[in-house]
Amino acid sequence: MPALSPDQIDQFWRDGVLTVPGAVTAGNLAALKHDFDAWVEKSRGETGPYGECIDGRPRFDLQPGHTPEKPALRRVQAPTEVSEAYFEAMASSPMVEMVADLIGPDVKLHHTKINSKLPGAATEVKWHQDFCFTPHSNSDVITALLMVDDVTEANGPLEVLPGSHRGELHPIWHDGTFTGAIDDETAAEMQNNAVRCLGPAGSVCLMHTRLAHGSAPNRSVGPRTLLICVYSAGDAVPLTPN
Repeated sequence: MPALSPDQIDQFWRDGVLTVPGAVTAGNLAALKHDFDAWVEKSRGETGPYGECIDGRPRFDLQPGHTPEKPALRRVQAPTEVSEAYFEAMASSPMVEMVADLIGPDVKLHHTKINSKLPGAATEVKWHQDFCFTPHSNSDVITALLMVDDVTEANGPLEVLPGSHRGELHPIWHDGTFTGAIDDETAAEMQNNAVRCLGPAGSVCLMHTRLAHGSAPNRSVGPRTLLICVYSAGDAVPLTPN
């Protein structure tokens, strides 16, 4: 039985984004929270990037201003390599069935990471399109942002420009310099028409790889933690190394 209704599938391809509740089981969600909380506690004793992924990158990254008293773990690379809970969410949760309904039945994993904005964190994500960072032979690529915490208006939610996946790809190089972001003038226009993607913990925001998006800092007293899984269709071939 499909995980998404025909109306939901139509909405995704029209807007380039779809938020759906109940993307993981309650037990899986509790385990995700438990593992991340444990990593935050471990980070209190660290002063810079630490740990190692299979490909050699540091696994854990800290926000500037991190202290033992006020830990600011902002990213975990490839959590699926070290956590059964995160592997389960990536590989066998309802979220995966939703992705398969959109670009399946053959689906490949490109990469996973956790992006977290702890209370008071200054992390801001400038407007960009994921496809510019992970180009493939076609654009049947979906970023699934699983909400490990409630995502609210105040804690730095994803902001998107619906329909922008059907338009142009905007450069992330300007005057010969890599900025990783759309130019300020275009980004300001996008911001004026942005829609925030909100939902309770356990929801997933499914986002087309060409969709323009960004996010503001967390100005709330609660965390905003996302498991980000990037999936591609079986015939979408990566054009650059991960």
